[in-house]
Amino acid sequence: MEDTILAVGTLVVFGGRSEIGMEVALRLAHGATVVLAARRPDELEAEVTALRQAGATAVHAVAFDADDLASHRPLVDAIVADHGPIGTAVLAFGILGDQARAETDAAHAAAIAHTDYVAQVSLLTVLADTMRAAGSGSLVAFSSIAGVRARRANYVYGSAKAGLDAFCSGLTDALHGSGVRLLLVRPGFVIGRMTEGMAPAPLSSTPDQVADAAVRALRRGRSTVWIPGSLVALAFAFRLTPRWLWRRLRR
Repeated sequence: MEDTILAVGTLVVFGGRSEIGMEVALRLAHGATVVLAARRPDELEAEVTALRQAGATAVHAVAFDADDLASHRPLVDAIVADHGPIGTAVLAFGILGDQARAETDAAHAAAIAHTDYVAQVSLLTVLADTMRAAGSGSLVAFSSIAGVRARRANYVYGSAKAGLDAFCSGLTDALHGSGVRLLLVRPGFVIGRMTEGMAPAPLSSTPDQVADAAVRALRRGRSTVWIPGSLVALAFAFRLTPRWLWRRLRR
């Protein structure tokens, strides 16, 4: 399949410390203005340097708190005002949380849902509205195999990803014909900082592998990508597994 031309404009990574977000940015940085949005932008020196070495024409770090929903619109407006239209926005923030704690601590359960679903919905809505007005742009959001069917071992996180997946499916249809595209990335277990100390699950991938597949799918104009591709069959099997067996799965 031939590669499509990505929208011209600033590349923004919301979650500038994310391993996957950075790997995606490194693959798209050449000749671009890049904005890294993170809670502590003054601690992104290594990321800024890496992007400059990857060919970015300019790299800027700005403050971003995903959980502060009221800040989303002003931040996006400020990025456009300072650096021009956003060509590609990568939403690379999220938390796993502590499932055991979430089962008794309602505030923690709500915090996981807030960051992994509510904050994503808020920012995607602001970005989609902004890009729609500009007539072009690409959005990249990250779902997970965990969202296919919530499991006993991580149902709080899984439910948030399921909600995000459904939202992105509808948003993709809503953006049809607007010049704005949304790519939903569905990886399995990703071996990295976020899962440090956890035994890798079958069909695991690395941030490099996720970024390679995501950027390839983005350039080809796809709306979804499973990483690895064999997860499609696993997701189908998940949906058909009897509940008595499903609840026994450790992960």
